[in-house]
Amino acid sequence: MLKWLGAEVWRLRNTFVWSWQGWAAAWASEKSLRQWTAVHVISVLLACLLDIETAERAVIIGLGFVLLAAELMNTGLEEVVDYLSTKTDPRAKKAKDCGSAAVALSAIAGGAAWLVVLIG
Repeated sequence: MLKWLGAEVWRLRNTFVWSWQGWAAAWASEKSLRQWTAVHVISVLLACLLDIETAERAVIIGLGFVLLAAELMNTGLEEVVDYLSTKTDPRAKKAKDCGSAAVALSAIAGGAAWLVVLIG
């Protein structure tokens, strides 16, 4: 039991390290991640300062994290596409455009949540 628990703790540690390395690499190279992070921080601050319901606050903060996750996945997708080929290919364009659309839809979801909360 202790051996299993030790292995799980080690696995969890590795997951944290690799995730942090991914965040740091994207942060260093992706202006859009830094911009969306700033938007998210402002959104979290506003959600905590305004007199809104706990569930509304949770949705707004959660959608902000979804947006950041979409941006990270889009960055990873773009890196893989660029690694595989430097040639122009309609499939590569489609993959990159779909990743970008995922980020846009996540941002729209967050904005819509704010509108619903503020308008009522």
